[in-house]
Amino acid sequence: MTVAMLMYNTLQAATRQWEAEHSRSVKPLRLNLLDKVPTDIEIAMAQTPKPITELGQEIGVLTSELESYGKYKAKVDLSVLDRLAHRKDGKYIVVSGITPTPLGEGKSTTTIGLAQALGAVLGRPSFACVRQPSQGPTFGIKGGAAGGGYSQVIPMDEVGSPSINPSDTLNKYPHQFNLHLTGDIHAVTAANNLLAAALDARIFHEATQSDKV
Repeated sequence: MTVAMLMYNTLQAATRQWEAEHSRSVKPLRLNLLDKVPTDIEIAMAQTPKPITELGQEIGVLTSELESYGKYKAKVDLSVLDRLAHRKDGKYIVVSGITPTPLGEGKSTTTIGLAQALGAVLGRPSFACVRQPSQGPTFGIKGGAAGGGYSQVIPMDEVGSPSINPSDTLNKYPHQFNLHLTGDIHAVTAANNLLAAALDARIFHEATQSDKV
């Protein structure tokens, strides 16, 4: 009887875990939609982001697989691919080649808005993968590269700094991705500078000193 009860309890625990895995869902943050859409910076500042560790629990990423950068950003360890190799692949949607509207909606805004529609409205697990923007968005030549309005990447003060773009007719402060993001670009810069300094020193000393000296 004891062995039977242990087997029964094990089965019950496995069943509950199985059901929990299949019923996992992301709890979207509530948006206070206003008839007169505020500026991007006002929308970003009015929203409190969800801690990245809490989001990780909702989507099934282990804490050990997250390398946090503050409360709201993290890198995901590639070992998660091996752990979830048995799972069925999802759908992949590419948003590209869109001509922005006069108000500025382009690829980024469409991508983030689509992820919001699939996740927050339809309840489907969805992720928006937005690439590092080109130099144009960074220096305010074109769009913000992180969406806009209610379909934007936040928090703006960490994602990018506000800048005034005379060609922007929708928002007073369009935003942009900050080049350093999680510090990777700084690491590359430091390595590049170190290599350049080493080569420069070697060339200088070989040109000005002899082996005899």
